[in-house]
Amino acid sequence: MTLPEQEPLQLLAVPPYDADEPENVYVALANGEWHGNYLEPDPADDPASALAIVADAAQETVIELLWQAWPLCAEHGLGMHPREADEQLSWWCAGERSTRGPAHVLAAVGALDTLVHPPRPPRKRGRAS
Repeated sequence: MTLPEQEPLQLLAVPPYDADEPENVYVALANGEWHGNYLEPDPADDPASALAIVADAAQETVIELLWQAWPLCAEHGLGMHPREADEQLSWWCAGERSTRGPAHVLAAVGALDTLVHPPRPPRKRGRAS
């Protein structure tokens, strides 16, 4: 579950204004809302670069439309950022760890849904007295 209480993000192709132009592709919420620039195809990009572009666009859409950082490090509650680690694009956190030092990798980009998350405690509702 990468975005709790949200449907999965999607790639959305938007028809061009001019018939001779290509479609523009955006990272969008499940309802079709998107934010930011379209994903520019570049035949010279390697798969890791293309994945990094999509990861950045996904973060921008979530931040601007849902007003929340994503993905979050479960240990620190900080927003994660894509970075290459061990020849793989991964989500990393800048929060310090007492046993392993600063910054740590949470999961490969595209593999957040394979993590097991501890259940969140229920929110208390009602009026404060």
